[in-house]
Amino acid sequence: MSRGYLIPIGGAEEKFRDPAILKRFADICGGSEARIVIIPTASRLEETGPRYVEIFKELGVSHAVSLPFEDRKDCAREDWLKELKEATGVFITGGNQLRLSTTIGGTAVADMLRHRNNHEGLTVGGTSAGASILSEHMIAYGDEGGTPRCDMVSLAPGFGLTHEFIVDQHFQQRDRLGRLLTALAFNPRPVGIGLDEDTAAFISPDDLIEVVGSGAITLIDPSNMEYSSMDSARRHEPVSVLGIRLHILTHGCTFDIRTREATHPSAQTTS
Repeated sequence: MSRGYLIPIGGAEEKFRDPAILKRFADICGGSEARIVIIPTASRLEETGPRYVEIFKELGVSHAVSLPFEDRKDCAREDWLKELKEATGVFITGGNQLRLSTTIGGTAVADMLRHRNNHEGLTVGGTSAGASILSEHMIAYGDEGGTPRCDMVSLAPGFGLTHEFIVDQHFQQRDRLGRLLTALAFNPRPVGIGLDEDTAAFISPDDLIEVVGSGAITLIDPSNMEYSSMDSARRHEPVSVLGIRLHILTHGCTFDIRTREATHPSAQTTS
């Protein structure tokens, strides 16, 4: 079976008035026949999981359940692993991404998410911290600002569902261009995806990104990077990054990770 969708969301997605992102997520998971598991581990609020259960049921999903993994032993619970095995979609909420990595990383839960997304077509999405955790390299924390600096960002292992991109969220709202550029200066292999709030990247099994939402995605393609001064920059110093490409993508725009080509909606309808 093919890979499933990956759907990182920039946080603060519309949940009630016009929940376009969550509705599209539910439809991809199977609509009324979907079985969606919510993982609220990143959040300290007890109501987070139940709130998403209610939202997805209001969107017509037949089965939605919250699995509040609180510590690592919870990740071995057979009843919860059975829910994950039968799920058509998994939604990871916002909060603290390090709580996700330290609680779930390296467990049967993380292994199952990675295997089922890559080989069994499981759709996996996440908002805010839940978006950051999806990739191999995760931005754990960092500073605000537009200019990259050598000590601006701290990276940690994510769940490793993909190594094709690295995500940052609340992007425009929290001025995070510099820290995403810093992360890519360390490792210019993945594409950088900076997600504004109420904005999602719907990434298909063939690595096509489609933008959905009211904000924008700042897409950084470092594949032709000519030079980075990261190896010689001193602490707190700005870092030179030459030869990268930057796209601003709004609703309906696409980006092909394999060919590194971006398109806008009018070009798609005329092609």
